[in-house]
Parts: sequence; structure tokens; C-alpha cells
Amino acid sequence: MTIEQWFNIANVFVLPFWALMILLPNWTLTKQILSSLLPFIALALLYVGLLALSLTPEAAQAMSNPDLPAIAGFFAEPSAAATGWVHFLVMDLFVGRWIYWEGQRLGVWTIHSLILCLFAGPLGLLSHIVTAAIQERFFPRSEVPEVSSAS
Repeated sequence: MTIEQWFNIANVFVLPFWALMILLPNWTLTKQILSSLLPFIALALLYVGLLALSLTPEAAQAMSNPDLPAIAGFFAEPSAAATGWVHFLVMDLFVGRWIYWEGQRLGVWTIHSLILCLFAGPLGLLSHIVTAAIQERFFPRSEVPEVSSAS
């Protein structure tokens, strides 16, 4: 398979997990699927493979003493860009899963934070932290209605 095909597979692979967390957060199957680390293992293995393909002596030099022009040059290569993108996919999904489980544990609304995390990981994380803090401050746990498990 080509690097572009692996890139496309990785992009499609993460979408069902995001859809479950955003659209069906309280479904029993969502909770079962998201309790597994297998998706992260699969993506991490893909990342390792892509990283191995993209590491050249020049790339290793750029990574060992990073400066912006060297890193920009490294990511100009399609294999390096695919590797970086899979890195984003793995880490954003991992953070999204954490947001999902924290929302379940605390009864915090997470849809907006998950959508932000899908498109801009750190922004979604910040959104969840702020949302949880607001809820804790103004709507303590004893006042929060229980999240229905019927979804």
C-alpha cells in the first residue's frame, strides 16, 4: 500500500469513534468500544511504520536539533506529513476519549468539546476543562441531573 492509502485509511478509521462519542455517548456499545485501547494500538503501530519510512538522515538531523525551517522542510515530504497527521489523529482521539470518559464520570456535557477536539485537539481540551470548571462552580454535582443511559 502507498503512504497516501495508509493516510486515507487512518482518516476514516478514527471517524466511527468520534461519531460514537459525539452522537451516542450513553449507548452501552459506545462505552464498551471506548473502553478498549486497541484502536490506539493500531494507530500507534501505523505511526511507527510511517515514521520508519519517513526517517532519513536529513530528517533525523532536523528532528535531533529542531528549528522551524528544518521542521518545515521535514514536513514538506509526503511521508513525513502523513506521519505527522497520524500523530495528530492518535493524540486527538486519545484526548477525545479522555474528555468523553471525564464527561461520563462527572456528568459534564461534552459534545461541543469533542467536536472542537476532533478539529483542533487542544482547543477541545481547553473547552472541556473550562466547561467542567463552570459546571463545578455553578452547578455542583448534587444539582446536576443524572445523565440518561437510554441514548
